[in-house]
Amino acid sequence: MLSSAVKSVGSSELLSRLGEMCVRRGLHSLADRLLGLTDFIERDLETVEGALEGVSPPDALVGRAAGHLLAGGGKRLRPLCVALASRTGSGFNPAALHVAVAVELVHNATLLHDDVVDLATTRRGARTAAAEFGNAASIFGGDWLLIEALRRVRHTEMPDLLGSLLETIEEMILAESVQLDNRGKLDATAQSYFRVAEGKTAALFRWAMMAGGRTGGLAPEDCASLSRYGLHLGVAFQLIDDVLDFTGDSRQTGKALLTDLREGMMTYPLILTLERQPELRPVLQEILEVESGEPPPPILCERVSSAVRHTGAATDSRRLARQRSLQATDSLKDLPDGPARRTLIAVAEAIVNRSH
Repeated sequence: MLSSAVKSVGSSELLSRLGEMCVRRGLHSLADRLLGLTDFIERDLETVEGALEGVSPPDALVGRAAGHLLAGGGKRLRPLCVALASRTGSGFNPAALHVAVAVELVHNATLLHDDVVDLATTRRGARTAAAEFGNAASIFGGDWLLIEALRRVRHTEMPDLLGSLLETIEEMILAESVQLDNRGKLDATAQSYFRVAEGKTAALFRWAMMAGGRTGGLAPEDCASLSRYGLHLGVAFQLIDDVLDFTGDSRQTGKALLTDLREGMMTYPLILTLERQPELRPVLQEILEVESGEPPPPILCERVSSAVRHTGAATDSRRLARQRSLQATDSLKDLPDGPARRTLIAVAEAIVNRSH
């Protein structure tokens, strides 16, 4: 069991962090709304955290790899989505708890796999499971988490949720394959970027919202509204992540700047930058050709980061993230008003203003 190691990040802490970021950006009204909503959802996420502490990976190397990242905590944004979605219906119940735990396990499984593919040695400021236990243990640890997630969903006794999660995992894998095909290619398009963002990131948010609504007994049309919210929220979240890869503080984001580029990925801010400043291509190519594990020359990194800012690519990417955030909140317009709906709206507004 992970109880001695898990760093609890309850919903109140998550909403407080988002509120603090809003204060730093001068969004005091939004910060007040977030902080005023923490009590509403706090107990649900404490229950989720307790269930995550109770996850029992095998007592073997694979199990230690499976629990390594999970024990490091995280934003717990996806379980929060499940809890809020269920709260728009009849409330957070045992089935919703199974779904909330499952969605966090799937998320952690994908991160374990990503760190192997990307040859990453650190995540969230700590050594990755791959660096600590080896690539094979990290891969199999991720596989174990996926199996455990499917078990949890089976316990809901809602067969459609198990089937839809399998479809979602397949969608995520196919999106990863598109990203793999485009790795190291400077001519990647915005169309392929959004295909990856919607499949790799947004698909799990979409499923979390739909499944949460289902456990709350909502009608199919309301679950569809929640699903649309998850899609737009996930894309907005990914866009901000990709902006922060160029403009964030690595001490807060937990990863070095330009990590995505160094791993051969052309994200939306970089696609826009190259369209507007094509003479940057040789610089990008030189960074891509740096031997794996070696940092690129700082002067090249600074030139790329500067170009992302000065071409307006970072600003325009944030603007698009805000548009997707508005689409997310608009998806909720037919749901009954209440604390859950208001919290979902506040979360969608806050994540596009985060700094890490």
